[in-house]
Amino acid sequence: MQSPIQSYLENLHAQLACLHGGQLASYIPELTKADPNWLGICLVTMDGVAYCVGDADQTFTIQSISKPFVYATALSDQGRGFMSKRVGVEPSGDAFNSISLDPQTGAPLNPMINAGAIASTGLVGGGTPAAQWRRIEASMGAFMGRTVEVDESVYRSESETGFRNRAIAWMLKNFGIIDGDPMQSLENYFRQCSILVSCKDLAYMAATLANGGVHPLTGVHALPAEHVEPVLSVMATCGMYDYAGSWLYEVGMPAKSGVGGGIIAVLPGRFGIGIFSPRLDEKGNSVRGIEACKRLSRDFSLHAFTRTSNASMALTRIYTGADAPSKRQPAPELRAHLNEHAHRIKYLALHGYLAVDSVEFVIRRMRELAPESHSFILDMQQVAGISESAARLLNQARINFRQEDIAVVFSRIHNRPAIMEPLSKLVPNGDHGFLSFEDNDLAVEWCENRLFCDVSQKPSNTRSLADSPLFEGVSAELLDEVKGFSRRQTFAPGEWILTSGQTGDGRVFFIESGNVSILVPLSDGAHQRIASLGPGMNFGEMALLGQTNRSASVFADTEVKCLILEIADINRLADQFPKLKFALLENLAKDIATKLRRATQWITALA
Repeated sequence: MQSPIQSYLENLHAQLACLHGGQLASYIPELTKADPNWLGICLVTMDGVAYCVGDADQTFTIQSISKPFVYATALSDQGRGFMSKRVGVEPSGDAFNSISLDPQTGAPLNPMINAGAIASTGLVGGGTPAAQWRRIEASMGAFMGRTVEVDESVYRSESETGFRNRAIAWMLKNFGIIDGDPMQSLENYFRQCSILVSCKDLAYMAATLANGGVHPLTGVHALPAEHVEPVLSVMATCGMYDYAGSWLYEVGMPAKSGVGGGIIAVLPGRFGIGIFSPRLDEKGNSVRGIEACKRLSRDFSLHAFTRTSNASMALTRIYTGADAPSKRQPAPELRAHLNEHAHRIKYLALHGYLAVDSVEFVIRRMRELAPESHSFILDMQQVAGISESAARLLNQARINFRQEDIAVVFSRIHNRPAIMEPLSKLVPNGDHGFLSFEDNDLAVEWCENRLFCDVSQKPSNTRSLADSPLFEGVSAELLDEVKGFSRRQTFAPGEWILTSGQTGDGRVFFIESGNVSILVPLSDGAHQRIASLGPGMNFGEMALLGQTNRSASVFADTEVKCLILEIADINRLADQFPKLKFALLENLAKDIATKLRRATQWITALA
């Protein structure tokens, strides 16, 4: 089954491919050789899963997207105190190639404009320009998760035409920002801008920043955690040059663009995003890349100031229908089938506020479980709410699983508008909607019914007294005697057969047909079902032990036909046939032991 995230990106790619505005960068001649129709989108999660569409593996030169990573390298090598004296962090509001220097110190206003980036390159650790380049190469490789390659033709083209950058480098030398020969630092800058990357590389580089400086696949610490925050801060305020304010307002993610057509966007703790499309707007940013990020932010609620939590925290527990079956006591044939297949019912206990990354993590886990699953129960009791974008993904996943004959149902969302409304509002056209149940027991019983559909030989809907576990081992002759004392009674659907607290009721009920629920009262006036019984089962049997007050209520779910035995009659019959009382008490003890085992099983599953 395809992930809803993947489906979304494919639809987004198809829509953006129709946008043809913008021009290729021409001030570096080699960049005009790019195919203007290239378009790649990649989104990487914090555990390293990449969702890619289009030209995600097409390589191009990184250009200005190298700036935050080389600044991060210099910050790691020199420390924040030293770097703050050489490169500022104030937005310039100017274009990328502006000569924006502090009038007092000569320091560039921030590391994202060319002046600050050239200075950062010259401040990377290493005794010589060659050593500095090796350091840049190693650092960029750690962020990318692979060995660095340089496009030599683009490097030569940049070096041969970079006259304005040469002027900037000499000004930095004049103010003492760069030590040594500024032209050698500038050549390293040209070379770093000519590093070859793909859209997928960019997404992993962004994900490394989002993951606290640790590459989500390799586990390599590309940047000490204490330096991630200042790097992302500068990206947020300065990464998009004179479009930075509008970007932060509309998209809300730390980002960096490059004239090669790439854009990276970082959502800390959640996603890294890479976009590649070489058509640029008048500010030097990818036209399609800007639009892609706007739509991702809007549709997935990715704005940095949107409430969120750790995605993996959304899924607190997974257990199966074998660990926690329904309270129903099915016929022996169905019980055998259930014992064999109940593990194919999966409970997923969700938690917190569900945003896109949380739901993506849950869906991915469901996909992993799908080969051995028949139904999923999403227990929403501990969910505080769900974003509309996350609800849309969850509904799409439900539909996709249905196509594989895997049911997805919700539990414990009744009277929860923060969950119900987004899920109901975003049901796709043509879809019949989702199933939800008041509690897990009702949900798992529905899932068990789906399993029972696979049973080739269905049990009879009507049972005799001989089928009752209470009368196991009792001879046919003695059963005939018992039947002689019984009376038959029919109860309508919705009728209360017994009421909790009822006194002086000395009757045992045997179900010939129909289904009942055993309910206990709650403090708020509601009831909790503790068992569901069908044909061949009995209730009220605790009266055999002398219990005169009913501890639970019995409700007819359907029309129910019962044989009713008075305890006084059973006792008189037992005086005549002592083996009857022994058999009844022995079977009752077995039944109590079975119920205790199931209760322990439930407690263990839910603990």
